[in-house]
Amino acid sequence: MNLDRMEFISWMNRIIQRFDLLDELVKTKSNSLEGVDGEELLDNQDILLLLKISPRTLQRYRTNGMLAYYRISGKIYYKRSDVEQLVKDSYAKSVAERKKKKAA
Repeated sequence: MNLDRMEFISWMNRIIQRFDLLDELVKTKSNSLEGVDGEELLDNQDILLLLKISPRTLQRYRTNGMLAYYRISGKIYYKRSDVEQLVKDSYAKSVAERKKKKAA
């Protein structure tokens, strides 16, 4: 199958248009996920890298109710504010335990 130059350019333009359409769809989808109550959503991988914890530890946080999560289309997301609150609570608990040990 031989294509002449104009036909080749026509096909390439169609392919580029499809990529542009897919790009718009991906941008729309990613923007819609960053909007639960106007907050940024983080997925499991984001949390693991941010907190430097294992997947099992993250699962334990969910199971014990320490970290609220949202399931959207089968994928788990977390609000940034909930993650920040978990860190603050863990820090406050750690400081309180140290003070208790020093007093004893």
